[in-house]
Amino acid sequence: MTLSVGSLVADAFERRVAPLEDLAGQAEALTLAAQEIAERFAAGGRLLVFGAATDAQHVAVEFLHPVIVGKPALPAISLVADIATLTQLGHEAPQDVFARQLGVLGRPQDIALGISRDAGTEDVRRGLVAAAARGMLTVGLLGDHIGVQARHALVVRSDDPLVVKEGHVSTYHLLWELVHVFLEDRRAGRSDDPALALYPFLAGGGSDDVVASTVASSRAKLGDVVALRAAVGAAEHDRLVACAAAMTDRFQDGGTLLAFGNGGSSTDTQDVVQAFLAPVRQPALPALCLTNDVAVVTALSNDVSFEVIFARQLAALARPGDVALGISTSGGSANVLAGLSAAAELGLLTVGLAGNEGGAMRALPGLEHLFVVPSSSVHRIQEVQTTLYHVLWEAVRAQLASSAPATAS
Repeated sequence: MTLSVGSLVADAFERRVAPLEDLAGQAEALTLAAQEIAERFAAGGRLLVFGAATDAQHVAVEFLHPVIVGKPALPAISLVADIATLTQLGHEAPQDVFARQLGVLGRPQDIALGISRDAGTEDVRRGLVAAAARGMLTVGLLGDHIGVQARHALVVRSDDPLVVKEGHVSTYHLLWELVHVFLEDRRAGRSDDPALALYPFLAGGGSDDVVASTVASSRAKLGDVVALRAAVGAAEHDRLVACAAAMTDRFQDGGTLLAFGNGGSSTDTQDVVQAFLAPVRQPALPALCLTNDVAVVTALSNDVSFEVIFARQLAALARPGDVALGISTSGGSANVLAGLSAAAELGLLTVGLAGNEGGAMRALPGLEHLFVVPSSSVHRIQEVQTTLYHVLWEAVRAQLASSAPATAS
């Protein structure tokens, strides 16, 4: 069984190469989309994001809370974040939830970004149609299907929704970077411009040079993701197989996956839970994300401290047979470390995902499985972390399937 799962892990990383290389061929389209988005922001527009829930929330936090010090916050709203409104509208007319929100909230100078991983997302299609009718700029991050129209359509060509999601993460990270490039083009040559760290060509040349150089830079960055993912896949192969085996044992004994992180990593842990709890055409496994209950998170933050928001929930909800998965791009998020420490003391299987050199997570007592993405870029770290937890899911599913009792014919 180990050899079979080991082959699956290797194949899973290989399957992700071609879709991202294809995406690099869309670098010019991505650049032109970012240029128009920047123009809308400069005119006072807002970004309204909808569709795939974890991605919509990740995009909103990227623009509203930039990861690079010195970047301005840009107005971005995730239409999936208002659960009360979403569930009410969904009860009344599920295919029109985003169209109805955009019909009230959208302004002609705004940007509508719809994210769809498969062909069945009618609510995204109708949302983009409603946005276009209001004069909004429409951008679609799409899977390999037809029927969704947008002024700018960026397509990840794969029939695997998890691979499509990974391509979307790289796409909206690059959109964020490029939007700031065009917003700050007028500051070209200033030594204090934070955009120069990502795009040094801003130090000279005109707008046409910026567009051409940005296209080339985007292709190079997507190539960097492919290379980094391959390196991590090779380095972490055996540990992924071992971790999947340990998680499988816990699930077989009735365990629950409890995942947690902050900001963009919070949306990643939501995605982890979605993969296990609501997989496409697969049996569900018990999983909870500890950032989803806003009332609990804000109560603990206000009444005790932000550092305990995960540890306190684990103390109340976790059982010794469960799995705790914490994600931190730096490896140093105090509340994630506290959560993993509490989980280890409670007898949970502990799994951590970190970036760079692992930070404080690398030395954390009781952490049984640690996966480190060796990069200084928050975006590249998150992109490869997404692959890591998706491959873990694939390996767990394979081991559960291989150990299931045969059914009588």
